[in-house]
Formats: sequence, structure tokens, C-alpha cells
Amino acid sequence: MSNNVLNLTAIDLTHFKSSHSLRNKVERVVWGIVWTFFYRPSPRPLHAWRRGLLRLFGARIGKGARPHPRVRIWLPRKLEMGEYSILGDDVDCYCVDRITIGAHAVVSQYTYLCTATHDYKDPTFPLVTAPINIGDRCWVAADVFIGPGITIGERSVIGARSSVFDSIPSDVVAFGNPARVQIKRRRNV
Repeated sequence: MSNNVLNLTAIDLTHFKSSHSLRNKVERVVWGIVWTFFYRPSPRPLHAWRRGLLRLFGARIGKGARPHPRVRIWLPRKLEMGEYSILGDDVDCYCVDRITIGAHAVVSQYTYLCTATHDYKDPTFPLVTAPINIGDRCWVAADVFIGPGITIGERSVIGARSSVFDSIPSDVVAFGNPARVQIKRRRNV
């Protein structure tokens, strides 16, 4: 048993180097400080203040967008929020790649938007990224996981606690683990 433990501790960690540039790392450290002292403690109604901070760090934020104070954003310059879109409290935007949230879309609390994974077939587990696109007028309900490379079509609803591993078309309600289309929505003309 102790031989197995010794073998595990002798792994050559040089194969697991970060693929992020120095600029990326510095940007995230500075953003982390700003998030901790200026973004996170801001009063709930001060969406304009938080929009301004995100824009300073390169985010593309539409008019009237409402990023709530407890949203965690890995790298703001990879985030785009359409007009009047909402990111609820405790949403985690792991935006190693671009995350786009359409106009009037709502991403509810505790949702995890994950644009990166690792190639498990390669022994060095290289980082693999792909963007997430959430269409206009979508509603992503509470505690949803959305994986890399996913597109949620316009006006669709993703049910609470769902896990989305395949793109979802427009005008549907999808839920489950994995999320599947359950209901077609009628489009108001």
C-alpha cells in the first residue's frame, strides 16, 4: 500500500503547466481584488456600478443589464450581457472562453456556466475550451449546469437543477440530467 502512495506522489507535475498567459493571470488577480472590495460588497440595486466595473475589465454589457453582486466572473473580458439581461446571485461564470447572454435573458441563482474542461484521453489533461451562447429572452432556472460549447436557442427555458451537455433549440422547455426537450413553446407573434 505504501508503494502505491509513493508512486502517486512521484508524478511529474511539469506536464500539468497552466496554459494561461501571464497577462491572463495578472488580469484575474487584479479583477479578484476589485471583485472582493468593490463589486461584491456593492448594494443590490447598484447595477450601474457593477456594469461599470465589468466594462472597465473588458466585458461587453448592454443597457439595463443587471449583474447581481454575488455573481462570480472568472475573466470579465470574456463576458457579454445583452440589454436588460440578468445574472442572478451566486451564478458562476467560468468564462475561460466567451459567455454570451442575450437581451432580456435571465440566468437564475446558483447556475454554473462552464466554458472549459480537460481532455481526459490525454495523460496531461490539456485544457479544452468552447463558448456558451444563451439566446435572447431565455430563462435558465436555478442551479443549472451548462457545459462548454452549448447554445441555448432564443426564448427557451431550462428547468431548475438541469445539466445541459447538448445545445437546445429555440422555443422549447428542456430539463433533466442530461437536459432534454420536454415541451415546445408557442411563439407569440
